[in-house]
Amino acid sequence: MARFARPPEGSWTAHHPELGTGLVSFEDSVSPAFFEQEREAIFKRAWLNVGRVEQLDRDGTFFTKDLPGVGTSILVTRAADGRIRALHNVCRHRGNKLVWDGTPRGEACGRARQLVCRYHGWRYGLDGVCTYVHQENEFFGLRKDALGLAPVHCDTWAGFIFVNLAREPEWSLRDYLGPMVGALEGYPFERMTERYSFRAENGSNWKIFVDAFQEYYHVAPLHTHQLGPTPEARNPEYPFEAAHYQIDGPHRMVSTSGTHKHTWPKEHLYPAEALTRSGNTGPWDAPDLGPLAGVNPSGTSRWGIDNFQVFPNLEMLIYERGWYVTYRYWPTSHHTHVFEGDLHFAPARTARERLAHEYAALTFKEYGLQDCGTLDGTQMGLEQRAFAEFPLCDQEILVRHFHKTVGDWVEAWRERAAEATR
Repeated sequence: MARFARPPEGSWTAHHPELGTGLVSFEDSVSPAFFEQEREAIFKRAWLNVGRVEQLDRDGTFFTKDLPGVGTSILVTRAADGRIRALHNVCRHRGNKLVWDGTPRGEACGRARQLVCRYHGWRYGLDGVCTYVHQENEFFGLRKDALGLAPVHCDTWAGFIFVNLAREPEWSLRDYLGPMVGALEGYPFERMTERYSFRAENGSNWKIFVDAFQEYYHVAPLHTHQLGPTPEARNPEYPFEAAHYQIDGPHRMVSTSGTHKHTWPKEHLYPAEALTRSGNTGPWDAPDLGPLAGVNPSGTSRWGIDNFQVFPNLEMLIYERGWYVTYRYWPTSHHTHVFEGDLHFAPARTARERLAHEYAALTFKEYGLQDCGTLDGTQMGLEQRAFAEFPLCDQEILVRHFHKTVGDWVEAWRERAAEATR
């Protein structure tokens, strides 16, 4: 695990000679052929987060999750035995999508004793076992015990539910997450059960949006009015830098100071911020959550936010004021993807606390619009192929690492495929 302090005379990138300092190609974000390869090489091999255990708060609950990048829909269930399972959302009879809401493309959740196929009425328990076949006597040598739903490898970590679509995963979930992400296992995620969810379809490759949150070099020009109360900080040429970068296997993280608006004079705040005691870095009044394991690994004195990026498509932004955000990016083509953002708070105890959460959710959307407002432009620019490679600065080390990791996974998959044909 790479965990270094930045030397005064050096750089973050100097700690990683394997990444180099040269120009970087983003062909992996515009090539349809590469998109097809990374679906197989990455999304069908990596552990993918599909939800939280709070979505299955009691026995007999379920939710569905569509994974468009790999053409898969799964059922995540908690059966009567209390075990959380993942199952392919496909009826064993004729392959109909088993559970949906509204239309076959609508995701569903709820409580049920059995899951019933709308096409021919076959039924399954939440453990995947086939329990009923309509007009069973008309089939030939049929055995219900051999006609259950197809399982998907599933495991939980710190309350996060992960699935792996490989026939046999190459790593256990904990080995895959490694020590840097794994250090968060004791963080009180389970205390933050009040959730606000957002979903958007974007006209860009999924990696382009991931890149937007891997560096803070863009903060001064793009988020000028959120930086600070002084005229210098609101200058788009203000030299903003993150406090810490860290790499562990395919995963990455970056720490920054945040804006600490709860310390600002009122004359530098929007009236709504002063009224709600909340804003783009969350509610000012932090709940008492006890020890916060795994965060601020560099011991930054004015720590505000940690952004842990779990390869390939999950980000966890943990805020100093006692709340967190998750981002997930689901590719749908080489130049489109679905973005999901979820804000998690300790449940509000008063109307004021609820209002602070609501206002934080509103400002989250404002920040998100500022960031995603550049995505179409980046995709359009890259697809012109006016340049084959691009320079990256020292603060963009995680962008450099991310694209190298994507390339390494795809190249390893290509070599295995070629070996299998010999």
